Amino acid sequence: MTDPSRIRNFAIIAHIDHGKSTLADRLIQLCGGLTERELHEQVLDTMDLERERGITIKAHAVRLNYKAQDGETYELNLMDTPGHVDFAYEVSRSLAACEGSLLVVDASQGVEAQTLANVYQAIENDHEIVPILNKIDLPAAEPERIMAQIEEVIGLDPKNALSVSAKTGAGVEAVLEALVHRLPPPKGDVDAPLSALLIDSWYDAYLGVVILVRVRDGRLKPGMKIRMMAADATYGVDRVGVYTPKPDLIGELGPGEIGFLTAGIKAVADCRIGDTLTEEKRPTATALPGFKPSIPVVFCGLFPVDAADFEQLRESLAKLRLNDASFAFEPETSAALGFGFRCGYLGLLHMEIITERLEREFNLDLITTAPSVIYRVHMTGGEIEALHNPADLPDPVRIARIEEPWIKTTILVPDDYLGPVLQLCTERRGVQIDLTYAGSRAMVVYRLPLNEIVYDFYDRLKSVSRGYASFDYLMDGYEEGDLVKLSILVNNEPVDALAMIVHRAHAEARGRAMCKRLKTLIPRQLFKVALQAAIGGKIIARETVNALRKDVTAKCYGGDATRKRKLLEKQKKGKKKMRAFGNVEIPKRAFLEALKVGDD
Repeated sequence: MTDPSRIRNFAIIAHIDHGKSTLADRLIQLCGGLTERELHEQVLDTMDLERERGITIKAHAVRLNYKAQDGETYELNLMDTPGHVDFAYEVSRSLAACEGSLLVVDASQGVEAQTLANVYQAIENDHEIVPILNKIDLPAAEPERIMAQIEEVIGLDPKNALSVSAKTGAGVEAVLEALVHRLPPPKGDVDAPLSALLIDSWYDAYLGVVILVRVRDGRLKPGMKIRMMAADATYGVDRVGVYTPKPDLIGELGPGEIGFLTAGIKAVADCRIGDTLTEEKRPTATALPGFKPSIPVVFCGLFPVDAADFEQLRESLAKLRLNDASFAFEPETSAALGFGFRCGYLGLLHMEIITERLEREFNLDLITTAPSVIYRVHMTGGEIEALHNPADLPDPVRIARIEEPWIKTTILVPDDYLGPVLQLCTERRGVQIDLTYAGSRAMVVYRLPLNEIVYDFYDRLKSVSRGYASFDYLMDGYEEGDLVKLSILVNNEPVDALAMIVHRAHAEARGRAMCKRLKTLIPRQLFKVALQAAIGGKIIARETVNALRKDVTAKCYGGDATRKRKLLEKQKKGKKKMRAFGNVEIPKRAFLEALKVGDD
């Protein structure tokens, strides 16, 4: 067990692509956490998805030992965090487990929207913040301008900023010295009853549930009987260890230390993120405050392609929720798709990642329905219903009004692209609150309806700003809107997986775009297929998928024309009959592809 005055717990926070994971690699390399042979780029991004997309999805904790210039050896607990707004819950949990933060800012890009969001979270957690200018080796780097921006936009003293290049390793030694001398050590009493915060957990096929904890007081040792206070479950600790980044078993964890434990936990429900672990014989009097629960903002249905996989999907969702506490799920049924789950996410990228993880890690074949947000439906009788699924909208006669969620978004964009960005926000029913400048970059604050950004707002924003704009958002209450349910009918049958709630003014355009997109996605049948968009009983858009036709007159050489006509009439009758009973199979990819209608 290490003396708490020699421990430093810190998180690396930054906007996407500002170099958090590369800086973590250099710190691990300098502290000798891995040999040169074991080291590779983004060593903490262990998921295939993280490597393919080049983003961090999960926060990772690593223990490093650093011998400082004063001759003392320090224990550094590093938390590498994601940068994308959809994984903000990972960041908030990591910050709660640390006393300080390294704020990484790209020396060519400067302060971005997510940089600000993460700084505010670090300040809320009373962190000591060390600003770091990364990528100073780039020809486009402007350290002086960016330092002035850090002072102007964030309010941190630029004299304390360190200039580094995580790629080449220049200046990284100074970062380690700053960690040791500028960040505060953790507080804790080794003789007090055990009190440890459950930061993260994941499922291992051999060991059961593995838990990542931050010890506040007391000691955590193998053989101890521990109790999880919120779940009220008792287990015997089998193993205690730390990641260096390889798993390394140790004798005990003391105050201020971060490590993992296994205790033969089979019940996934017993592990709740933010729960307090204590000793059964000598429990702590009060539980730790834990984390604010995450609030899902985007909902969609997940259904197995094969109905027999329903139970496997239930188990897989429970195991995945153990590893990602920011998504929620509950069972639901659909006329078209059978039994499945309604899942809540923090954003569209989060939804895409969870779906892909389920398919890869648990070998499931899934159909995803149209993403939607939570609407508040005020009934004529006075009661209020929360609507997660557009297909469940009550009869319009019984509805007094519908309220939709709004967000407050901060967009940082270079001056050259300000016009198209303002136009995009206005098209999406946005209300401008503020427009200020930080150097040559505009900082725009808008209020927008959440359902307008759910589909493709992020892609369109990147498109109109040539990738230079960045945005971050917060929930900002509910407001009444003129909303209607847009139903999609395929061969006169409503497809509830494609139903959505839209603003009346945009309904026709959205319906037309949807039908056009579906026409290219649904394969041709032996009969004509009508694709329609409807509001209630009124059809507002239509496209037709033409039939595949067999040439029934091919064998007629010459002869009377009536002979050919007779064969064509017979074929027509058969097609009509086929259409009445025909069942159109909608390909799986059509469900999500049909929603990407923003660019048409």
